[in-house]
Amino acid sequence: MKVLDFPLVKITIAFILGVIAWYYLHFSISLISYTLSIFSILFCFSYFWSFKNPKKFLLFGISAYFLSFALGSFTLLSHTENLQKDNYTHCKTAFEKPQSIVLLLREKLKSNDYSDRYIAHLNSISDKNYKGKIIINVQKDSSKNNLIIGNTIKIQTTLQHNKSSKNPNQFDYGTYLANKQIYAQIYCQKKDILVRTIVQKDIWYYCAKLHSRIISNLEKSNFSKSEMNVALALILGQQQEISQDIIQDYQYSGATHILSVSGLHVGFIMLFITFILKPIPNTKRGSFIKLSSILISLAGFAIISGLSPSVLRSVVMFSFLAIGNHLRQNGNIYHTLLVSILLILLFEPYFLFDVGFQLSYIALFFILWLQPIFKNIYKPKNRIINYVWEALTVSFAAQIGTLPLCLYYFHQFPGLFFVTNIIILPVLSFIMIAGIIVMIIAIFTNPPLFITAIFEKSIYLLNLMIHAVASMESFVIRDISFNSYYLFTFYLFIISSIIWLKKPSYTKIVFVFCTIISVQFSFILTKMKRESEKELIVYNEKKNTLISERTGSEILLYTRDTVIEKNSRNRNLNSYLVGNSIKLKNIKEIKNLLYFKNTKILIIDSSGICPPNLKPDILILTQTPKINLDRLLENHLPKIIIADGSNSNSTQKSWKKSCFKKNIPFHSTPEKGYYKL
Repeated sequence: MKVLDFPLVKITIAFILGVIAWYYLHFSISLISYTLSIFSILFCFSYFWSFKNPKKFLLFGISAYFLSFALGSFTLLSHTENLQKDNYTHCKTAFEKPQSIVLLLREKLKSNDYSDRYIAHLNSISDKNYKGKIIINVQKDSSKNNLIIGNTIKIQTTLQHNKSSKNPNQFDYGTYLANKQIYAQIYCQKKDILVRTIVQKDIWYYCAKLHSRIISNLEKSNFSKSEMNVALALILGQQQEISQDIIQDYQYSGATHILSVSGLHVGFIMLFITFILKPIPNTKRGSFIKLSSILISLAGFAIISGLSPSVLRSVVMFSFLAIGNHLRQNGNIYHTLLVSILLILLFEPYFLFDVGFQLSYIALFFILWLQPIFKNIYKPKNRIINYVWEALTVSFAAQIGTLPLCLYYFHQFPGLFFVTNIIILPVLSFIMIAGIIVMIIAIFTNPPLFITAIFEKSIYLLNLMIHAVASMESFVIRDISFNSYYLFTFYLFIISSIIWLKKPSYTKIVFVFCTIISVQFSFILTKMKRESEKELIVYNEKKNTLISERTGSEILLYTRDTVIEKNSRNRNLNSYLVGNSIKLKNIKEIKNLLYFKNTKILIIDSSGICPPNLKPDILILTQTPKINLDRLLENHLPKIIIADGSNSNSTQKSWKKSCFKKNIPFHSTPEKGYYKL
C-alpha cells in the first residue's frame, strides 16, 4: 500500500494546506464560515449518495478533502486569540496609559542581563475581564526574586506591543511571539508587583515545584553549576541558566538539538524502555503491558520536563509510533506519523510554523525513509563498526532531510556534524540513562555522591568534546544565502532522488533531471530578481548612521566610519547582505546630499548645516541636530521626514508633533524600523 493511497494522508495534507492558506491569505471569518458550511453539507450529501451509487465515490473523496481544507483554515482562525473579543489586544487604553493588570504566572523563561522573564496569563485589566498570554520582564536588582509559577500578581503598568525586526532580513521576534499567541510585554520593577497570598496549584505549578526540588537536591550534592545547567537542559529541557558560550559551542559543532529536549531525547527514552521490557513475551497481554509502560513513561517524562511544547509534540509523535508498532502496523509507519501531525495541529495549529516542529518531523521522516538505503550500502559484521556505521547513516539521513530548512532559517552549516554525532552518541546515551536515574532520585532526596560525580564528569566530558569540535571554526560555513525558491526546489530534488534510488526507472530519472533544472531555474530567477532591483535603505542603528544604496548585486554604503572590515561585521548590514545574496562594493562617508532615482535626499547631522532653498524630496535627520524643524519644514517642504536611531527619543517625539501639524509623514526607525526607498 503506497503512502498516498491511505485516505488520512490526503486529508492531513489538505488540512495543512488549509492552515497555510489562512495564515498567509487571512480569509475573512464570514468566508471561512460559509465555506465550511457548504463543504459540510456537500460532504454529508456525497456520503449518503455514495451508498446508493458506489461509482460516485469520487465525489465523496473530493468533498472530504475540501472539507478538511476548510477545517484547517477554521482551526487556525479559532486558535488566533487576538481575534477573540475578550483578548487584551482590544483594550486600547492598556497600551496608552497605566492600568491595573492582574496576571497568573505560568512559565519561567530564560533571563537576560537585565530582567527575569515569565510567560503569564492575563486575567483582568482595571477590573474588566480580559485574557491572553503575555511576557513579563521583571528588572533585576540586589533583592531576591520570590516569584514562583502559580503566583497571581497585580501591576499598575502600560502594555508594550512586541517589537518587530527593525532592519531588513532579520529575525522577526514579534511574529515569532504572535505565533505563540503572545502580543505584548510588560516591563516592571519588583517593587511594582503586588503578589496575592493564594497560589494556583495546577499542573504547571507542580511541574515548577518538581524542578525546584530537583535543582535544590542537586545543589546539595555539590553538583557543579555549569555542568548542572547543561544537565537540566539535556534531561529537563531547561535552558534558562545555560551560558551563551556553551550554547555557541553546541551550535558550531552541529549539536544544538541535544540542548533542546525533543524527538532525540523522547526517542531515546522509548528505545531504553523497550530494551528494559524486552524479556516480557510478545503475547497479547505482554504487548499491552509494554505499550502501557512506554506510554506512561513518555507521559511521565513530559511532566518532569515541564510540559514544554517541544516535549509534548515529541511525546505525541512517539506515542503514536508505539501504538502503531503495538497494532503491528509497521508497514504504515508514515501513516502513523501523519496521524500524529494531524492530532497535534488540531489542538495547536500554530505549531506548523514552529521551526522545531518542522525540523523534528522532517528529521524523523528522512531517518525512516532514507536511512535504510544508506544502511544497505555496507553491512559490517563487527559490532563496533556496525554501531559507527548506523550512527553515521542516521546522522546523514537526518542532515540531508533538514539541510535545506536549516540553511533557509539559520544560513549556516556545521561541516563536522557527522564527527559530532559519532563521538557524542555513546556519551549522550550514558548521560541520558544516568541523568534520568539522578533526576528521579533527586525528586525524593539528595542523589548519592558517587552517582552525581559520575554524571557530572560525563557532562564535563561531553562539553569538552563539543568544545573541541566547535573550536575548528573553519569547518562552520556561515552567511549562506538561501531563499524560498532554493528551499522548495532543493526539496524536490532530494525527494525525487530518493524515490529513484529506492526503485530506479527511466521515468523517475527523467523526473530527477527535471528537478535539477528547477534548481537551476531557481538560481536564474533569484539572479534576475536581484539584478533588477534598486533600493536605498536607512537602517536603524544606535549612535550611528547607516545608509545603503543597492544596484543589483552590489551595494554602496554611506556611514561615518569607513573602515570596511568593521562595517562588514555589522550585524544589521550582514543580515541584509546574506538575505539578498549581495556583496559590499564600497564604503563612502555620508554626504549631506544624495540622489536616488531622481529623488533628492537631504541629510542633516549634528552640525545642523542646511543649504537654503534646496527643496529636498526626503529629509533625513541624524545625530540629534539642533534645528528648528517647524521653520525647516516651511522653507523646504519635504515629502517625508526620516529620523534614524542615532537621534534621542525626546527630540524625535518633538519632531513627530511638528510633522503632524504640517501633515508631513514622519518615519522614526526606532519606532517603525528601517526605511526603504
